[in-house]
Amino acid sequence: MVPKYKRILLKLSGEALMGNDPYGINRQTIETIVGEIAAVARMGVEIGVVIGGGNIFRGVALGAAGMDRATADYMGMLATIMNALALQDAMRHAGIASRVQSALNIEQVVEPYIRGKAIRYLEEGKVVIFAAGTGNPFFTTDTAAALRGSEMGAEIVLKATKVDGVYTADPNQDPAAQRYSRLTFDEAISRHLKVMDATALTLCRDQRLPVNVFSIFKRNALQRVVAGEDEGTLVHC
Repeated sequence: MVPKYKRILLKLSGEALMGNDPYGINRQTIETIVGEIAAVARMGVEIGVVIGGGNIFRGVALGAAGMDRATADYMGMLATIMNALALQDAMRHAGIASRVQSALNIEQVVEPYIRGKAIRYLEEGKVVIFAAGTGNPFFTTDTAAALRGSEMGAEIVLKATKVDGVYTADPNQDPAAQRYSRLTFDEAISRHLKVMDATALTLCRDQRLPVNVFSIFKRNALQRVVAGEDEGTLVHC
């Protein structure tokens, strides 16, 4: 396949790493995801990854009930760092060179986020995994993906989910639900479609940075998206 995009930002939810487990990291699942990323890297595409932390933080969510929002958000950021390290380890086993950069400074574990260094890593063919979201509470990792994608000069943000696109209704509950092939940002925002949160969508719209929502568990879907084929749902200006 010939890639349509030279540089992409892949948004991975923490929940994607769970597989069928109730929480945590499923090794087989993370190896499958890394295999999909490796195939795209071999196409010569530069890849940045923003990863969430829901698979770990949801495991302590009951204990976080009633907790101060900022404190809970910082706990979520730490969870994303754990996921980033697990992803990096799986990539190392797959022979993929990668670097983790964190928006929170934990220099004994991961290097801090430095835009110029991250861009250099991408140009060298390394996968850059961005952890700790934006480093600020009250912002989701979707917003972090929009932000890092804009900063890195990515041509598109690819949001990997368990569903193969954006639908008119929940396809698991409504068999008549239809998948959108293309949407504008304004349509996604006005219809309250669960693409990304409004802050992330607005930032992508303002930066004219398209978003493609697809299933990371559909074999070779990531390659087809990067090749510009009709896979998932494309949200554009």
